[in-house]
Amino acid sequence: METRPRLGVGLVGAGFIAKFHARAWQGVRDADIVAVTSRTRTSAEAVAAEVERLGAGTDVSIHEDVAALVRDPRVDAVWVLTPNFARVSTIETIVEEVRSGRAGLRGIAVEKPLGRTVAEAKRVLDLVESVGLLHGYLENQVFSPAITRAHELVWTRGAAVAGSPYLARAAEEHSGPHNTWFWNGAEEGGGVLNDMMCHSVEAGRFLLTPPGTDPSTWLTPVSVSASIHSLKWGRTRYARELSDTYPGVVDYTRTPSEDYAHAVFEFVNGDGEPVVVEATTSWSHVGAGLRLGFELLGPEYSMESSTLATESRVFLSRNLTQERGEDLVEKQNAEQGLMPIVSDEALSYGYTGENAAFAADFLAGRQPKESLVNGLEVIELLMAAYHSAETGRTVTWPVELESFVPAVAQGQWNPRSRH
Repeated sequence: METRPRLGVGLVGAGFIAKFHARAWQGVRDADIVAVTSRTRTSAEAVAAEVERLGAGTDVSIHEDVAALVRDPRVDAVWVLTPNFARVSTIETIVEEVRSGRAGLRGIAVEKPLGRTVAEAKRVLDLVESVGLLHGYLENQVFSPAITRAHELVWTRGAAVAGSPYLARAAEEHSGPHNTWFWNGAEEGGGVLNDMMCHSVEAGRFLLTPPGTDPSTWLTPVSVSASIHSLKWGRTRYARELSDTYPGVVDYTRTPSEDYAHAVFEFVNGDGEPVVVEATTSWSHVGAGLRLGFELLGPEYSMESSTLATESRVFLSRNLTQERGEDLVEKQNAEQGLMPIVSDEALSYGYTGENAAFAADFLAGRQPKESLVNGLEVIELLMAAYHSAETGRTVTWPVELESFVPAVAQGQWNPRSRH
């Protein structure tokens, strides 16, 4: 029997998102996770052990740094999962190893967002392209089965007859991140807008674009109007709770990051028609857990999807003593009452689909459709949204944003100081 060729993948970073990728890898046929590195060895060991337990790789190597990992002869491609503040330096190290000939990589996949600013995102793209690597932007939501299937049906059954869709709504909401650096504006690059609206913007662009077409070629940005707020975590009680939970976090009564953001992006589509992406994101949502919502509207059709509208639910009474966990849904806020069950989060949220697609593309020598170019365009849209929120005005294209750094990321934003 002929042995099926496989891609050897190294994970750079071993935090929360790396664990999601490990779980997702159970649905990847063309690749094995063969190596892991992290800033802390114990985290790398934990992820490597999980990979082996899940059957997503065997004899997983643990390397002390990224340079050692990419020199590993078993590593054909890398998934960069490092925190935002370490993204550029990580890519610089990988590219130097490739340029010197010490690493023979086929491709690189980079987690969202591509950078904290347009300048950082451009630096990442330029570095990767300078050594000719295939590249993918790890935007999981455009690989979510609920979205991809609905997208296909709407365009073939609706748009083909009545015309292209004109409004996409996307929302991502939960109660807040799990790690200190996410809450620190300078390290994260802002707050929830940079952390999560990157998902909603790209999901909206995807829904408004015909299947098989790159949103970059179908949608031309026209304007954005946005607002950001510190609704929950800037309140004294919750700022204190944040400080107690995450030692080293900034004082949210003085220099918070936004925990709510809303933006309306206007484009002209390939038919010459005006279209809109409406995005809402929140770290101040209290409910069962992570909620992803999507809508698409066209002349004679519509679609909608919510990750909390699940096939199964459980009820747990108040008489049960429950330990905290996330066994029902990501960012779970309760262990009692009527709770939704997301049966396979890695699949539902799109991690399985994106990893399978990128592994197959890299193995075949194809450039993935969801590329770092898309990641750069998302950052440009996000920075325009921050600029709009700061000035209170609609931002119109063309706009120069390469030198722009959000006030939140500079520690110069506190909406409560106005009152």
